[in-house]
Amino acid sequence: MNAPVFLITPPFTQLNTPYPATAYLKGFLNTKGIPSVQADLGIEVTLALFCKRGLQQLFAHIESLGQTFSANAERILALKEDYIDTVDDVVLFLQGKRPTLAHLICKREFLPEAERFTQLGDLKWAFGSMGTQDLAKHLATMYLEDLSDLVKETVDEHFGFSRYAESLGRSASSFDELYAALQKEYTYIDKLLIDLLQQKVAEVQPRLVALSVPFPGNLYTSLRCGQWIKKNCPGVRVAMGGGFANTELRSLSDPRVFEFYDFITLDDGEAPLELLLEHLEGKRPQSELKRTFTLVDGAVTYINNTACSDYRQGQVGTPDYSDFYLDRYISAIEVVNPMHSLWSDGRWNKLTMAHGCYWGKCTFCDISLDYIKNYEPLTASLLVDRMEEQIAQTGQNGFHFVDEAAPPALMRSLALEILRRRLVVSWWANVRFEKSFTRDLCLLLRASGCIAVSGGLEVASDRLLQLIQKGITVAQVARVSKHFTEAGIMVHAYLMYGFPTQTAQETIDSLEMVRQLFETGVLQSAFWHLFTMTAHSPIGLQPEKFKVRKVTEAVGAFANNDLEHVDPTGADHEQFGYGLKKALLNYMHAACFDFPLHKWFDFKVPKTTIAPDFIKKAIEEPEPASGPNSKVVWLGRPPKTELVRKSKKGASWEVLSLAFSTKNATLSISLEPEKGTWLVGMLPRLGLANPTPLTVQALKADYEQAGLEDFELFWDNKPVNTLHKAGLLRL
Repeated sequence: MNAPVFLITPPFTQLNTPYPATAYLKGFLNTKGIPSVQADLGIEVTLALFCKRGLQQLFAHIESLGQTFSANAERILALKEDYIDTVDDVVLFLQGKRPTLAHLICKREFLPEAERFTQLGDLKWAFGSMGTQDLAKHLATMYLEDLSDLVKETVDEHFGFSRYAESLGRSASSFDELYAALQKEYTYIDKLLIDLLQQKVAEVQPRLVALSVPFPGNLYTSLRCGQWIKKNCPGVRVAMGGGFANTELRSLSDPRVFEFYDFITLDDGEAPLELLLEHLEGKRPQSELKRTFTLVDGAVTYINNTACSDYRQGQVGTPDYSDFYLDRYISAIEVVNPMHSLWSDGRWNKLTMAHGCYWGKCTFCDISLDYIKNYEPLTASLLVDRMEEQIAQTGQNGFHFVDEAAPPALMRSLALEILRRRLVVSWWANVRFEKSFTRDLCLLLRASGCIAVSGGLEVASDRLLQLIQKGITVAQVARVSKHFTEAGIMVHAYLMYGFPTQTAQETIDSLEMVRQLFETGVLQSAFWHLFTMTAHSPIGLQPEKFKVRKVTEAVGAFANNDLEHVDPTGADHEQFGYGLKKALLNYMHAACFDFPLHKWFDFKVPKTTIAPDFIKKAIEEPEPASGPNSKVVWLGRPPKTELVRKSKKGASWEVLSLAFSTKNATLSISLEPEKGTWLVGMLPRLGLANPTPLTVQALKADYEQAGLEDFELFWDNKPVNTLHKAGLLRL
């Protein structure tokens, strides 16, 4: 195998599915006829460690150290034969290849158990409704986490499945600590990584190795990879890019970084990678590179050829997942949270509906950076083309759309296109809780295979949402969440505490809003995180506008994004974290709704000022009638019709009975014969075969042309208004 480009995701991101960055780049290189090979070294290192042979070598190495460890590590070492005997079966189970092992795992007599299992709590409470498979996955995950703890304590202090050496990379304004770590001897995990890398490079024989670093947790291993390649493969160049570089390395000036990489590219990687390859082939001078850092005469130099434009999203090709070991990824359930389980359980194809964010105003977000501010949507037809290509390639029909916020209008078009092609898919996406997510749009999304959405409620306070420029209110979030929930789509909310000027009162009121959202059943999953000021957000750029100040203005020579700040007018934010998270865990399990809010905290907090029925009233507000330009779509089947004569008090009349069969029920309505006949005749014209859906206004015109009267009374009356249950949607 001889490919000019070797695309690598270094350890560790996710164990259940490949991180998509290299698949996107490989898809682009395919459009240019440039051969490439990709590898996810995270899953490969994991499988090399967590197998019978891997554990035998690990235990032998630990014992050779001749040291005494914690009681937890000593327990695992004492049970080493049990771990060695079970590890292959556990991994096969988590790969979906031994599903019947779930019953044995759930007996709690098959797996050796160490400290992680003491933190499990009431499993019946946590998994009572989730089933044997999920419980077994959780127990098997804890088994691997126990082994992970052993590795961390005995042979590699930085080890973690998805956060390897993250503390070294997170907001490291100085490169000193990382550089010192990289001068040390290889750790046990380093050796596993480098052995795999050496084999791969020998097979691929690349001209360029491109390392994708999406998170701080990938940084250290990417540097180790670059270090080995530059020392042992003098003819091979090393480039680094990805989310970490895009947010953290925009002011890079430390030349020592280029002992590990030759080039670092920023933002969209397609054009920079293409120009870099042309440069390495002698077709383009170094001065024409695009958004690329390199060393020139010993100094870090940023080169940006503005004459070369970026590729449009329709030109970059379909993400290509070939070369990945797709059947060897591990589905884990680490925490009892429905959305986190979705994130880590199962293999998802990753796609993007639109580049950037269509909203692009949130003041805590890096909206000044290209990956947010340059908004460009794809067409629904191209998106579904790419979905079909990925299904054919991977054999998987699950999709995670990784947009900052999926545009509602494009989601509607995507859903209609999926249904037109009769494609069977499951998909989920991140959204803004905006009012365009009506009841009927949510029903359409559900019909197309949408199973979940996540979105930022952030601080559940209207004052702070306005300061964030989120463009939503808490009441609106409640109504939208109700629409998704009633359509059968799970709703996860990202929650924030510690926003600039947030008071203790607002924090408690925010918790009360969250309590009510769970109590009314419109929210199923959520997660609190502490606000972080970032360098490229409006708050980071203009902190005085938000009444906070940066602790330091100095720009480091290495990573610069997360900023330490002081909030003089706000509460002591960090002290609320434990209580907020503990309350949320209970609410997610429909428990402790009647527990006084102050009981979650071990310090004095104010009483909530939110009315106890605030959310209930918000979701009970009547929905506005569909406007004349709303589009009408029919997803159902033709009804069975019957002319029925009715009589009352000596009078008799005929009605047309329409019986609509859905997958799990039959819905019957009765209409005046002429109006019922008109509706039955109109339904085929509203079907998916019509590429241009009719509007309510067009329907009214046709209704009146048929000589019928009182369209509004007919259209908004109860019989027709119930037909959304059979598939008549107003979008």
